[in-house]
Amino acid sequence: MSLLGIMEEQFILRVPPLVAERIEQLLNENASSSDDKSLDLSFSEDGRTGTFVIGNDRFPASLLNLPCIVESYKTYDDSVLIKTADIGQMIMVREEGDAAPDVVEYRHGLTPPMRDARRRRFRREPDLNPELVRRVEKDLLNIMAVVEQEEDGEENTRKTSKKLASAPAVKPDAPETGTNAAEPDRSDSDESDDSI
Repeated sequence: MSLLGIMEEQFILRVPPLVAERIEQLLNENASSSDDKSLDLSFSEDGRTGTFVIGNDRFPASLLNLPCIVESYKTYDDSVLIKTADIGQMIMVREEGDAAPDVVEYRHGLTPPMRDARRRRFRREPDLNPELVRRVEKDLLNIMAVVEQEEDGEENTRKTSKKLASAPAVKPDAPETGTNAAEPDRSDSDESDDSI
């Protein structure tokens, strides 16, 4: 199988400090010498709540949306970074007594500057009064109707002026416009501006 066919999946797992120590111990030591020999994560049918199991202990878990996308990078030579994933969700493991979050979106980002990120960094959706929206829509429709009537009137005027312009005009006897007997011929240099 080629490496191109393998797709990397990533997620953020946020756990309480005691659980983090146990996971680190499990990863650093030989699994056979550790009391915590198994890790398991399973979700219920709603896909948002589940259970995280380490050893014989069970912890409630929730899948939450992050307030912004987090990019994940990997390096093979400590100089070139390769983007590997965009992460938009986090699995939060809680202690048994902690209350489950009642929202789908996590309020904070992953780092301290992103605390309360949704409220501080992103534009709020405007509160629109439905009556105001109806009035503005009605005004816009009226304006569009007036503009359309004016355009129709201009088209009729243009058609009429085209008909008049297409008819040959009879000119009265007049001297040629190319030569004017009252003024002598002028050269281009005579028309220059001497006010400089």
